[in-house]
Amino acid sequence: MLKIRNNGWRFALAVAAFCAPARATVQIVSLTPTLASPQPIGATVTWTAVATDTNQGPLTFQFNVAPPNGTMATVKQFNAGTASGSEWQSLAFVWALTGINGTYEVQMVAKDFTSGETDSQTVSFTVTSPVTGNNPVVRSTQNPLVALFIAHACPAGSTMRVSFQPKSASVPATTTKWADCQPSASLTFEIAGMYPSTAYNLNAQVDTAGKIVNGPIVSFTTGPLPAGVPFPVFDVIIPDSPSDPNRLLMHGLFDQPTFGTIYPIVATDLSGNIIWYNYPNDAAHTIMLARPLANGFLAVENGPAWNPAVQEYQVLRQFDWAGNILRETNTGILQQQLLALGDPDAAPCNTIPSPPPVGAACLGIFHHDAIQTLPNGYTAALVDVERIFPPGTQGDTSGLPVDIIGDTIVVMDENWNAVWYWDAFDPLGGGNGYPPMPVSRPAVLNEECVAGQGICLAVFLLGPGVAPDARDWLHGNCLYYWPNDSDIIFSSRHQDWVMKIDYQNGAGTGDILWRMGPSGDFDFLNIYNDPWPWFSHQHDAGIEDGGLGVFTVLDNGNTRVSPPGQSTGGVPGLGKNCEPNDCNSRGMALTVNETALQVTPVVSANLGVFSDAMGSAQLLADGNYFFLAAFVVGADADYAYDIQIQPTPGTDSGPQVMNISGPPSYRDFQMPNLYTPPTT
Repeated sequence: MLKIRNNGWRFALAVAAFCAPARATVQIVSLTPTLASPQPIGATVTWTAVATDTNQGPLTFQFNVAPPNGTMATVKQFNAGTASGSEWQSLAFVWALTGINGTYEVQMVAKDFTSGETDSQTVSFTVTSPVTGNNPVVRSTQNPLVALFIAHACPAGSTMRVSFQPKSASVPATTTKWADCQPSASLTFEIAGMYPSTAYNLNAQVDTAGKIVNGPIVSFTTGPLPAGVPFPVFDVIIPDSPSDPNRLLMHGLFDQPTFGTIYPIVATDLSGNIIWYNYPNDAAHTIMLARPLANGFLAVENGPAWNPAVQEYQVLRQFDWAGNILRETNTGILQQQLLALGDPDAAPCNTIPSPPPVGAACLGIFHHDAIQTLPNGYTAALVDVERIFPPGTQGDTSGLPVDIIGDTIVVMDENWNAVWYWDAFDPLGGGNGYPPMPVSRPAVLNEECVAGQGICLAVFLLGPGVAPDARDWLHGNCLYYWPNDSDIIFSSRHQDWVMKIDYQNGAGTGDILWRMGPSGDFDFLNIYNDPWPWFSHQHDAGIEDGGLGVFTVLDNGNTRVSPPGQSTGGVPGLGKNCEPNDCNSRGMALTVNETALQVTPVVSANLGVFSDAMGSAQLLADGNYFFLAAFVVGADADYAYDIQIQPTPGTDSGPQVMNISGPPSYRDFQMPNLYTPPTT
C-alpha cells in the first residue's frame, strides 16, 4: 500500500509529485525491499528505488522512516543514483530492524536538483517481535561482539535497561542507558563492550517509581574475532589502577594507507584486550572516527556522493554499535543546502573550470570532526573549502593564482539538513571590536599541500594555471559546543589558535569572539615560568564538566619544537624554542577568564614523546587527566600512547599513572563503558 504522510516540507514535496500533470519529468517506477513485510526485529531489509527523469540529472534519492505512531525522519540524505538512459536507480538503503515492533512507514523521495522536480512514495512495513511472555530474546548481529537484546513490553512511566556480565564474573557488570517503556511494544537494546568467545549473562532491569525489578537471565556467547581483520596489538607500559571506573579505551585508529596497516576502530579494556570493533575496513572504505555517542558513533567515510570521480571522505554517518547506519549525509546534498543558505563557497568542485579563475571556490570533503552535543539533536561538522586568490597571496612566489584551503563549520538539524554555517572565507567577522583574521596571515609553519599527498586533505583546484602548492591555511581539527553561552569552539592547528565562534544556537553572526593562543587575544598568566607557555598545533580543545570546568587541549608543540616558518618534518629536537628534553608534546589544562582575557595553567605535563599530529585531552571523574600522544615517529614503527596524568598540587605536572602504546590513532577516549561517552 502506498500513501503520503504529512511531515512538513516532505509532505509538500509528495503532494506536488502526486498532483503533478502527466508531463512531469521525474517519476518513481518502483520502491523494492529485499524482504517482504512483515519481518521480525533483528532482520535487515535493503531497499532500492528506480525512477525516470527526462532531464540530464543527476537524479537523487532520499530515504525517510517513521516508527510506529512516530514522525518521519531522514535516514539517508539525497544522494545521486546511477543512470541507464532516462532511468535512475538509487544507491541501496540498508535498514536494520533494531527498534520497537509495529508498523513503520518507509518513504523515498526522488529529486532532480537542476529542474527542482520531485516524486515520492511511502510504503507501510510491519516489524514483529520474537518475544513471548516476559522472556527476553537475544539475537546475534553482524558484529560477533555485539548482541541484540529484545525485551518484553513494560508499563508506561517506567524505564528499562539491560545488565550484562561474563558468566565467570571476573569483571563487573555493565549496564546500558535507561529507555522509556512502551506498554504495547518490545524494547530493543544493543549489547556492546563484550570480550570475544565469552559466555555472558544478560537481564533486563525495570525501574518503576524508583523500584528496580530484575528480569529473567538469558545467556549469550560472543563470537571470535574474525581472522581476516588486522587487529592492533597494545603494550601496557604503565598499568592503570584496577579501581579506575573508566575501564575502557576507544581508539580511533588512523586507517589511511599512508600510515601503514588499515585497522578497524576498536575499544579495549585497560590491558589492551579487544572488546568492540567497527566493521572491517579496506582501502576503498576508509573511515575516521569523529565522536562516540551513547548509542554508537559518528564517523567520516569514503563513499559516493554526487561527483562520481571523488569518494574520499564524502560521507558523514552515524552508526549503532553493531555497525548499522542510523543516519547518513554526503557532500553533494550539503553543497546544495549551503548554496541555498547563501554560502558563496559551497559549489561542487567538479563544476569549477580549469584553470580556476581568481575568486572560484568549492566545498570539498568532511574532515577531522563532527559533534552531536548541540541542543535539539543538532549536529555540527567540519568541511573543507578551497578558494583561488590572486598571485602573491600568503607570500607565494610562483606568479600564479594561489589555492588556499580553509574551513566551513556546518550545523545540521535532526534530519541532517544544513541550517547554519560559518565559512572562513565569507568573510571572517570580528565581533567585540576584534579585527577579522585576514587570509594574508599564512599558516604559522607555512604548511602546504599538493594533490595526492596523504597527510593533507583532498585538493581539488590545483592544476595548470595555479601555483603548484595549495596553502593549508587553517587545518581545523576540532569542534566543541560551549553550552553555557551557546557558542562553538573551533581549533585551527595551523594558526596555533583556538577560536570562539558566535553561534548562539543558530542566531549568531559567525563572528570570531576571541582567539586563544600565541599572539591571540588572551594573556597567559605564566605562574610556573614556562619558557614556552602556549600550546601550538593543538588538538581536541574543549571545556570540561559541561562547559563549567577547565579548558583541556593536547599541545602537539610543533611550533615550539620548530622555529616559526619552518616545518618539523616529524622530527623533534630541531627547533630553537625548546631544550632537547622539553621537545615533547604536552597535555594541558587551563582556567579561562573571558572577562579579563586571561588563562592560567592547571596542567602542562610533558608527555615524554613528541606527537607530530593528532591527539586527545580529557579530564576524568577522579581528577586525573587522559591524553593521547597520537603519532610518534619511531626508528622501526610509529606509535600512539594513551597516557593518564595524576596532577601534583602546587605544580603544573604530575606522574604518569597509565601508559598504553599502540598504532597511530587520530583521537582516543577513556570511558566507563560504551554507553557513557565524554562530553568534550
